[in-house]
Order: sequence, then structure tokens, then C-alpha cells
Amino acid sequence: MARILLAEDEDVLRMLVLDTLEDEGYTIDEATDGDEAYQKIMNTEYDLVLLDYMMPGMTGIEVIEKVRQHPDKQHLKIMMLTAKSQQSDRERAEEIGANYFFSKPFSHLELIDVVGGILSDHQVD
Repeated sequence: MARILLAEDEDVLRMLVLDTLEDEGYTIDEATDGDEAYQKIMNTEYDLVLLDYMMPGMTGIEVIEKVRQHPDKQHLKIMMLTAKSQQSDRERAEEIGANYFFSKPFSHLELIDVVGGILSDHQVD
């Protein structure tokens, strides 16, 4: 089953996403800030990274910018999780290398569908 990194600083939301995806059989690693997320991404192979936009340490945007500088991480699928819903935020995330943009709040069923679609290589908007 797929290995996913969940980088989210809000404990309640992180536990909700963790429980939801583990119930679907995914292996989930956690990070509570951008610096920890970056280190885990560089040291572990993930099928998908769920990355909060605003986190302590490096922001999600800064993490993506650093990760995308490494040729061996170009294939990595990254989905931004954010309460920021402005089109400019979405464009910025996509510009620097986010593959998907998922707005908070969301239902657990929607999360399962989107993650499943991404991991099966179907285009998800």
C-alpha cells in the first residue's frame, strides 16, 4: 500500500486525516512543521505528501521550493492542504511545484476519494 507523509501542525486535523487514511490501509508518517517535513521527504520515499500551506518553521511553499530543487524528488506527488482558498494562493502553490490543492475544511470521504484518485494516477482537480 502507498506510503504518505502528512505534514500538518494542527493536532486535531492531523489525527483526523491520519485515522481516515490509515483506515484505508495507507502507511502514514507525520510531521508537525515544515522543517520536519522537509527532512522526512529527503530521507524517505513517499508516494504522496499532504502538506499544510501554513506551518511553523518552513511554510509548505518553502518546503516545496526546496524539495523541487532535487532531481530525484521531481516525481514526488505533493498535495497542499490549506484554508487559504484564494486563486492566487493556488496559483502560487502550483507554480512552485504542488501537484494538487485541497481546501480545508473537507469531509473524510472527499479526502479518501481525492487521495485514492491521486495514487491511482487519475487527474484530480
